[in-house]
Amino acid sequence: MCRNIKPLFNFEPPATDTEIQEAALQFVRKISGSNKPSMRNKEAFDHAVHVIAHAAHDLLVALETTQPPRNREEVAAKARAKSAMRFGPKPLTA
Repeated sequence: MCRNIKPLFNFEPPATDTEIQEAALQFVRKISGSNKPSMRNKEAFDHAVHVIAHAAHDLLVALETTQPPRNREEVAAKARAKSAMRFGPKPLTA
């Protein structure tokens, strides 16, 4: 999985349309192999992002779980701690 695509299911508050759109964009970038499409491919690229975002939204609405929703801030803090362990703490800037 692309490292920039984060799980969006079972969070409180739920994933926003912007987060879903950004995940779809990252997915299309990954599978197309380009960060920015050429003018010739822009329409197909944008259409793919739209279709995938719509499908992802439908999926998130349809999924069910018995687990309590996860807290976004707690998950982000764990990710930062894991990153700090792996890469070292970020230098402080003045």
